[in-house]
Amino acid sequence: MSVELPLWRALTGYRVLTLVYAVVIFSLNYTEYAHPLGGAAYMAALTAWMVLTWRCTTSAERCTRRFLFGDLAFAVTGILVTPLVDTHARIVGGAPTLPSIWTAGAALGFAIKGGWRWAAGASSVVAVANLVERQEFARDTVHNVLLVWVASVAIGYVVEVARASERTLARALQIEAATRERERLARDIHDSVLQVLAMVQRRGAALGGEAAELGRMAGEQEVALRTLVSSGLVPAQRPVPPSGAADAAHGDAADAAYEDGADPAYEDGAADGPSYGDNCVPEGEEFSDEPCDVRALLAPYAGAGVTFSEPGAPVLLPASRAAELAAAVSAALDNVRVHAGDGAQAWILVEDEPEAVIVTVRDDGPGIPEGRLADAEREGRLGVALSIRGRLRDLGGTAEWISVPGQGTEVELTVPKGGVPEGGRRGKAGA
Repeated sequence: MSVELPLWRALTGYRVLTLVYAVVIFSLNYTEYAHPLGGAAYMAALTAWMVLTWRCTTSAERCTRRFLFGDLAFAVTGILVTPLVDTHARIVGGAPTLPSIWTAGAALGFAIKGGWRWAAGASSVVAVANLVERQEFARDTVHNVLLVWVASVAIGYVVEVARASERTLARALQIEAATRERERLARDIHDSVLQVLAMVQRRGAALGGEAAELGRMAGEQEVALRTLVSSGLVPAQRPVPPSGAADAAHGDAADAAYEDGADPAYEDGAADGPSYGDNCVPEGEEFSDEPCDVRALLAPYAGAGVTFSEPGAPVLLPASRAAELAAAVSAALDNVRVHAGDGAQAWILVEDEPEAVIVTVRDDGPGIPEGRLADAEREGRLGVALSIRGRLRDLGGTAEWISVPGQGTEVELTVPKGGVPEGGRRGKAGA
């Protein structure tokens, strides 16, 4: 809801209440007017104007400039007609004008519609009309004039500040939405295109000949694509070895494999990913929000080198959230296979807490050198930054790494069971 809408509603209520007040005051003093029929004619015209235009102050779209000037004209006309229908004694004695405090509504309409400058102009016109009606700078008249002028200008200024804040907030939400969509696309690219390009580069260098040239081109495209999806950060350039240096090419790929999340098993067709259970199958292109047993998504990862430990009861999450958690676990296992080697052992532990589901992936590999994850993210390596951290952050969860050189690595993924707050929530990620 726009910040202006409550102001328009308040203005509508103000105009109605002040019209009733002006009619009551006129009725109580009807016999004291010099020409009461003239005053009654004006009050009838003002009432008809209100009935015909009351919807004009319910929103900014309906409140046109033509209406605002018409409203101001009714207010000024009522003030200037007062000396013609009232006695001089009553005017000098401080009797209210025919429209009374209803005139402030006309100035407030200008304030909400156009800001403090419009408010200053409209309230100045009302002030001049009041001074002409009184024909002197009486204290009560000056007091009322200044009150209307200050109030309308202040409200106009507040409206301008509120509009600027609303525009800033809308822009920030657009940037956040665009950033999250960019990260989602980057994850998808990393999980598919970048791994294929890395595989083509390694196999091409190993085969030599024309395949080596194809691998070199794939490596260049991989670097360009990483630069694009990592917000313009240029990764460290690695020299592409000549066609005969197959071992060097494989070594370079292995150095960055942990951060890349590239899966050698992919190139041999050994890892096709988990098969979903009946309640975890996507409907069309999207997952439903029906409860899904996380164990059904993670159990297929168990094998000769992976030990899977699970609770005895179902571990339920909405299918879309369970699928994202399983994808993060897959990325963590890819890192284990590539970084720790084919002979490494990995363990998956699923814990069902009252408020969250915790999945721990541990390996007995050589561990991660201190600061390597931060360096990889600066170089544009997306495996940890997006495929794991990004997924958990978008779910409102956390991803924490515990790694000691020579003692393996442990990744703890936590996904809350409740909904993600509006706009997402940044979970912490340990280095």
